[in-house]
Amino acid sequence: MSITNDSVRTSADQDADRQLKAKHRALWASGDYPAVAAEIIPALGPELVRACGIGPGHHVLDVAAGSGNAAIPAAALGATVTASDLTPELFDAGRVIATRRGVTLDWVEADAEKLPFEDNSFDVVMSCVGAMFAPHHQATADELVRVVRPGGTIGMINWTPDGFIGDLFATMKPYAPPPPAGASAPPLWGSEDHVQKLFGDNVLGLTTRRQHVPMDHCATPLEFREYWKRNYGPTIAAYKFNQDRPERVAELDRDFLEMLTRWNEATTPGETAYRSEYLLVTATKR
Repeated sequence: MSITNDSVRTSADQDADRQLKAKHRALWASGDYPAVAAEIIPALGPELVRACGIGPGHHVLDVAAGSGNAAIPAAALGATVTASDLTPELFDAGRVIATRRGVTLDWVEADAEKLPFEDNSFDVVMSCVGAMFAPHHQATADELVRVVRPGGTIGMINWTPDGFIGDLFATMKPYAPPPPAGASAPPLWGSEDHVQKLFGDNVLGLTTRRQHVPMDHCATPLEFREYWKRNYGPTIAAYKFNQDRPERVAELDRDFLEMLTRWNEATTPGETAYRSEYLLVTATKR
């Protein structure tokens, strides 16, 4: 039996995609993202839940849920919640938090670009600074639309390109591994025009609002740099990529500290104050 060139390409593409997703899973499993979610951005999950109007009886899917920063507050309001993520290593911390809060939810390993759920399955599909990191934006947007019912709500919180986290990624970019072919930069999800193009005519009443979350966890920019290096997967990956070139590590340390010093709004010694901009997105499926 002969194999066509199309079949070969398809098989090669599938293998490349599996390798890419394995790298993404390893990236987010490194460090301690549950600590980042709990210590740096705990307010974001409840804010997204409020924006989506989640309440008792709603069937909710949280895409790229991590340790449940949004999924757990949704369950606490009486919704039936499925928390999905490509990195199930994050679920253990989420289960502990959910038990402490006295709520139950389903934890499902899932790729945001190919969700294992039927069409029109949920009343609300949301993602809190999660789905934006899937490399293929259009595929991700199409999946968010597919699994929510007509008239249901899509809600997202995404870091903006020109905000604090956007600048963090811009600072790391010269030192990070090259992105895979066809991948889009995650902070583009924080651009109103980009989101509008992704969802297009599949949704009604698309609204976007720029807001800020405060970050004041560390006493100095230097301490905050070390926090990111220790806990945040993309930062860990950038340093690991340069681990055999100490001069590049030193340059990244320098640029990272300069960026954090520049963004620090605190005027009192021994304190830091950062405001990180995000785009709050809500829409209704046609």
